[in-house]
Order: sequence, then structure tokens, then C-alpha cells
Amino acid sequence: MPPETEFLPPQNVVDALRAIQEEHGWLEPEALRAYSQRTSTPLYRIHGVASFFPHFRREPPPRCEIAVCRDAACWLRGARDLAERARGIAEKDPSVRVHEVSCLGRCDAAPAFAVNDVPCGARHAPRLEALAASPPKRLPPATRSKVKHRCDPYAVGAEPWSALRKVLGGGAPAEEAAIRELKESGLRGMGGAGFPTGMKWEFVRKAAGSPKFVVCNADESEPGTFKDREVLARLPHLVLEGMLLGARAVGAHRAVLYVRHEYAPEERRFREAIRAARKAGAVGKDVLGSGWECDVEVFVSPGGYICGEETALLEAMEGRRAEPRNKPPFPGTHGLHGKPTLINNVETFAFVPWIALNGGAAWKGLGVRGGAGLKFLSVSGDVRKPQVVEVPMGTTAREVLDLCGGMKGRKNLKAFSPGGSSSNFLPASAIDTPMDFKPMADAGSMLGSGALFVVAEGTPMLPLARNVVEFFRNESCGKCVPCRVGTEKAVDILKDLEKGDRGGMDLMPELSDALAMTSICGLGQAALNPILSAARHFPGECGGQV
Repeated sequence: MPPETEFLPPQNVVDALRAIQEEHGWLEPEALRAYSQRTSTPLYRIHGVASFFPHFRREPPPRCEIAVCRDAACWLRGARDLAERARGIAEKDPSVRVHEVSCLGRCDAAPAFAVNDVPCGARHAPRLEALAASPPKRLPPATRSKVKHRCDPYAVGAEPWSALRKVLGGGAPAEEAAIRELKESGLRGMGGAGFPTGMKWEFVRKAAGSPKFVVCNADESEPGTFKDREVLARLPHLVLEGMLLGARAVGAHRAVLYVRHEYAPEERRFREAIRAARKAGAVGKDVLGSGWECDVEVFVSPGGYICGEETALLEAMEGRRAEPRNKPPFPGTHGLHGKPTLINNVETFAFVPWIALNGGAAWKGLGVRGGAGLKFLSVSGDVRKPQVVEVPMGTTAREVLDLCGGMKGRKNLKAFSPGGSSSNFLPASAIDTPMDFKPMADAGSMLGSGALFVVAEGTPMLPLARNVVEFFRNESCGKCVPCRVGTEKAVDILKDLEKGDRGGMDLMPELSDALAMTSICGLGQAALNPILSAARHFPGECGGQV
């Protein structure tokens, strides 16, 4: 029996709250009191956790709840008009409740909305009144890809679980070799930070302490970023095998997928993959006859952009408010329950089986213009065909845009952000920059989460930048006072600027520096990038140079 079996604590508060809400439809007070008494958990602690996560309901739900995304991609595609339509329905029918929410992770379907938690998009918008009258009860199935992805070794005839069998069959030398191949491959974390994957795995393998854990971060929540959702839907077997390879390499016996609740269809696809793997003997007490035990679980996040930050994610998994931890120490040595924990995102894990089978040098050779391997990119905004594409690392932003049919409405490109909402806007003149870490940094932005957000001529940059800054203001967890207060101040300055008062803009660089130096996590550190970069490249629209 692995040490995790005895180590795991009893059901945590987040799990308990989710179970209560699933049973009652909301956090029914008597059920909370019963849980408090049964577990000797103070009510104040229960309410402290419940009040942090937006998915928990502290009052009975309406017959129909319509949640409309308000963030950048949906803002460009008519979310404000959709929200007004929804509010008009609610005015006539008190059983309908409407509210605007942060990114739903479906920017390719903008304007995105949800009806009683069922995800919907532009193709459903004409039926909004009908959906409100008769809310859908079932979630649509996740995408089942018919495309043969280059990163999938099993799409070209490899025997299932070949990568895992290869590492299991070679013992410690094979595990160390797998890490060496990852280092040779140049694979970096694809969630935004870009930390070398092989180096991270080596740190956790060598870290003192037991048990060890593996966590796959599927909580992407940044506007414009939705590639991990598609990877989970199309290639769940690769994500699962990558997690198992990680567990074997670092010495863990338990792996967990941490997934945002808005990705329920994709969560279902991953659970199907776990069941299939268990049936094949690839998950459980005797993995592929090796004698090694490893189980895989799913933890569903109750919401919040901040949960994508790895230490906030761990706090939620431990049943607390998802507030980022001070670092160091880092999760590699002090992660889940204070034990060494390997955390990578969905895309990163999905690439590992190919590298384990074919080698790091071969993976590196798949890139172009000096890039290493392949990359999934989310493409949204003023583009003809918003979607997720798989391309060689180093493919230019122009080439990616062309793959998606070019600009919507035959308009000219004005600006783009290459790495999600926290990355700097770049002007159209930078469109031939390779979508890779160093080239984008040299151009004045970053690859970040790999989310190409496209802006057409005619789109005013000031309200767009304000929309993005408002996202960070809305999603600040509030733990860092400068972040909590500073993002609110920045939004006020931008509102004044839209009214013609430029005075506060002179404070923006200093405010940005203060947030960057004092915020625990990347939210506060990057929150003002959108407006500062917009002002740099489009000073005439943003109150002049700052």
C-alpha cells in the first residue's frame, strides 16, 4: 500500500460544500450546520471558504440562471448586447436571474454564456429566449477529435501505453532517462511561466519527503485561453499518460487533475479516459503488471481565476480559500499537504508521451525558426475562425492567423496579444514574430499561455484595455492589499480617462511598479500590462505616452 493511502486527510471543506450543493442546489444552512457538527468544523471556517468561490450558492437558485461572459473576446463579439437581451427576459420573468461573469473558457464560441451551468455560445444566442423558458438539463458532449494530432504517438499506430511501458520496464535508469530526454527536448511549462519541464521533474524527484504528488492544472481561466479545454477533450489519454509518467519519474503514487467546474464536458471525457485506463490495467494497484501502484483522481474547482496559480490551487485542494502562498518554499518541495508536488498544466503533460517514446532531440526537431517541438494555441478575437491549432513552436503569429482564415470581415489587423490577457499588446507591425518564448519577449510581450487574441482596425484600444484590467480587478483574491486596491484604482483612472480626464494616467507606471513588486502572484504583477502596452503603441487613443 503506497504511503498516500494512510496520509490523506478526511474529506475537506471544499469537497463537502460541493456535495451539499449538488444535493440541495445551494448551500442549505441546515446541511452546513450538520456538516459542522459532524466534523467539528467551525461554521465561520465553512462560510469563509464558501464565500471565496463564485460557484458556491448561498441562496436558493432561480429556475433559470443566465451567466454572460463579459471579458475581452466576448466583449468584442457582442456580449453587452446579449446581456441586455438576457436582462430583458429577466424583467418579464422573475424566475430568471442574469449576471455577468468572468471568462468561461469558451472564447472560440464568443459571446459565451451559460444557462444553469450548461455552456452555450454564439450559435445558441438566437435561441436565448427559448433556453430561458426551458433550460437545458444536459451538458453537451466534449469534442471528439477526428484529427490526427502530431503530438499523439498513438494516432500513427503505436501500441497503447507504449511510453508508460517503456519507463516502467526499465526501472530507475529508465525514469532518469525520461527526465534527461525532457531536458533535451527543451519542453517548457505551457501554462504561462515557461519553466523547463525536465528541470522541474528532476527537482521533485530529488526532493526529500514522502509521499509525493502529481497535479495537472486544468484551471485555465484567463480571457482568450482555452487550449487546455480542447486538449482535455481531444487527447485525454495523452494527458493521463503524461501524469502517470510524471508520477513514476518523481516517485509518486497519486495524481490529481484539478479542473475548473466550467469544463464539465471535458471533465467527463477525462473520467472516461481514467475508466478505460483502469480497465486496461494502466491505473490502479498493479500498473501494467509492474507492481507499481498509482491512482488518478479529479478535483473540481469551485471557480475563480486565481485558482490557476499553483499555490492557490493547492490551498483549494486542502479545503481552504484559494489564496496564493508566499514563495519560497515552492511546490516542488512543499506542495500538497506540505509534501513534494509536481505541477504541470494539461498541454505540458500531453506532450510527454511523445517525448518518452521518440526522444528529446526528435521533439526539438519538430519546431521551426529555432523553436522546440509543437504548440497548441488558442486563437480568438476579430478572427474569422476562432479555434485551437496545433503548430510547430516558432510558427509566426501571421501564419497562425492565416490558419484561422484571417481577419473577420476582411478588416485589417490593428493589434494582438500573443499570450493571454496578461501579455502586452503588440501592434500589427509585429505580426511576423514567431510564437515562441524568446522572440515574443524580444518583441516586448510574452508567449504566456499561448493565446493569440486578435484586434481589428476600428476597435478602440482604451475601452478594450479597460475591459482586461477590469478582469484582473474582478478576479483579485484580495490577499495582497496593493493588488486589491491598486487594480480598483487603475479601473477608476481609466474610467476618468474615457471621460476626458487624463490626470491619473501619469500615475499608472508607478502604480504598475508597486503591484509588480508587492503582489504575491502573477495576477497583480501583470494586471496593468494591457493598458500600459496599449498606451505605448496607441498613445493617441490612450491619453498619450506614459
